[in-house]
This record gives sequence, structure tokens and C-alpha cells, in this order.
Amino acid sequence: MSKAKLIIKALLQTEKSTIYLPEGKYLFLVDNGANKIQIKKAVEQEYKVKVKNVNTFIAAGKLKRVRHQLGRTQDLKKAVVTLIEGQKIEVK
Repeated sequence: MSKAKLIIKALLQTEKSTIYLPEGKYLFLVDNGANKIQIKKAVEQEYKVKVKNVNTFIAAGKLKRVRHQLGRTQDLKKAVVTLIEGQKIEVK
């Protein structure tokens, strides 16, 4: 498995992420330990595009209750990747 596949877990296609598409921005679910430079290189390698900017944020896990036990879902790191003008990723 390539290093880019380990950093980029998925290209997120949700209603909120489609708002970014006309601006040339894409939302990715990424590894929690990855930084912006690693994400940029992974996207360029995997999708053969040029990346202009990367913004990251961590979506905090939520408390869940199963029967009498409290648990917590894991934190997710997401990245909003802006591509250079004229570049685009084919969304399936």
C-alpha cells in the first residue's frame, strides 16, 4: 500500500462538502497524525493535481451510551484541500 493511501482515508462526499466544489475545494478524511505538508503531497501523488492550500480541523468524537456503559467515538481529522485554478478531481 502506498504512503498516500495511508494518509488519505477517503474523499468525503456529503451535502456540506458539495458546497466547496464550485470553489475548487475538496474535503478529505485523513490520518490523525498527518500534517498539512504530508496531506498536500499525498493528494498531489494520488490524484495527479496541483494543490494550492490545505486547511485541517479535528471533528471531536461524541459520547455514546450502550446499555449501561458510556463510550466515545474516535476523533476524526478532516482536510479541506484547495486546488489551483483549472484543476479538478473526478468525483464518482
